[in-house]
Amino acid sequence: MLRASLHARPPTSLTSAFTHTRFRPFSALSTPPAPPNEESDNLSASSSSTHASTSSSSSSASSSSAAYNPTISFASSSTGGPGRARTRPFSTTPRAEEFHFDTHQFVQRLEREGLNRAQAEGIMSAMAEVIDESIRNMTSNMVTKAEQEKHHYTQQVDFAQIKSELQLMEKNDLAMIKAENDRLVNDIEKLKQRLREEITRTQAGVRLDLNLEKGRLREETSGQDQKMKEVEYKIEQEIAGLRTAIQASKATTLQYLVGIVTGGAALLMAYLRFRS
Repeated sequence: MLRASLHARPPTSLTSAFTHTRFRPFSALSTPPAPPNEESDNLSASSSSTHASTSSSSSSASSSSAAYNPTISFASSSTGGPGRARTRPFSTTPRAEEFHFDTHQFVQRLEREGLNRAQAEGIMSAMAEVIDESIRNMTSNMVTKAEQEKHHYTQQVDFAQIKSELQLMEKNDLAMIKAENDRLVNDIEKLKQRLREEITRTQAGVRLDLNLEKGRLREETSGQDQKMKEVEYKIEQEIAGLRTAIQASKATTLQYLVGIVTGGAALLMAYLRFRS
C-alpha cells in the first residue's frame, strides 16, 4: 500500500492559534495506536490523556513535540467511474494518531478565554476532527509522488512498447510492400515478355500472309499477262486475215471495174462506128 506524507496547512484565520506541531506525550507513545476505523472514537480519549500528561510535564511535551514531524500519512485513493462513491483504502497495519496543531496550547488558550477544561477539550476534539476530515477531503483527489513516478514510468514503458510495436509494424508493412512491389514487377516483366512474344508471333504471321498474298498476286498477274498475250495474238491474227480479205476484195473490185470499163469502152466504140 502506497503512502505519502503531506504537510498539513490550517486555515489562514487560525494561523495564530495553530502552530502546525503535533503534541504527543511519552505516555501516548507506549500505548499501541488505534486502527483507522476507530480513529474518531479514540481521538477524544487520546487528547484527554495528552492534556493530562502535558499539564504535569511541559518540558517532556516540548521535546516530544520537537521529535514528531507535522505530517499526515494517507493511503492512495481509488476512485470509481462517474456517479460512483469514492473509497479510500487504508492499509491494515495500524498507524499512529496524528494531530495537525498543538492541542494542549489550543486547550490552554480556550481556558484563558473563559471556557472550562471539558468545553475546551470538546472544542479541541471537534476542531481536530474537522481539520482531519478537511485534510482528508483535500488530499482525496491528490496523488502521491511515488504513484506519479510509477504512472510516469508506466507511461514511458507503454510509449516505448507502442513505439517498438509501431516500428515493428512499419518494418513488416515495408517488407510486405516491398515483396508486393517485387511481385508486381515480376508480373509486369512476365506480361512484357508475353507481349513481346505475341507481337513477334503476330508480325511473323502477318509477314507470312503478306508473302502468300504477294505470291498469289504474282501468279494472278502472270496468268493475266499470258491471257493478254493470247488475246493480242488472236487480235493480230484477225487483223491479218481482215487485211488479206480487204486486199482480195480490192483486187476483185479492180478486176470488175477494169472489165466494166473495158466493156463500156468497147460498146462506146462500137456505137460510134455504127453511127458513122
